[in-house]
Amino acid sequence: MKPSRPYLLRALYEWIVDNECTPHLLVNAEYPEVKVPSGFASDGQIVLNVSPSAVRHLHLDNEAVSFEGRFGGVSHSLYIPTGAVMAIYARENGQGMVFEIDPMPPEGGPGEGPGGDDAPKPAGRPSLKVVK
Repeated sequence: MKPSRPYLLRALYEWIVDNECTPHLLVNAEYPEVKVPSGFASDGQIVLNVSPSAVRHLHLDNEAVSFEGRFGGVSHSLYIPTGAVMAIYARENGQGMVFEIDPMPPEGGPGEGPGGDDAPKPAGRPSLKVVK
């Protein structure tokens, strides 16, 4: 099955905005492929205001959250893989959702690392055992 996180992010974002609150994302800034302005993260995390009035070109899809935002008066393009989103919540009341921490994807791309195409294959025929 496809991961539920991107669907929950979109639904919660819409719910927070519909209730006239300010949606914030808590992001793991050290997650691979995360593109956020340097110097604004603290302890490897960054909180981002993603309200319609604070960002431009917000795009929430199954792979990532991307948008343009201003930091210190300078415009930046941000890219956050959905696995890097740790929480989405309303600033005004804290309501939202905290997500399980995704393990970091293996370095080197597909076919490398655990479960990749070069992972060792079990030898012999599969067998089932009845456990009582």
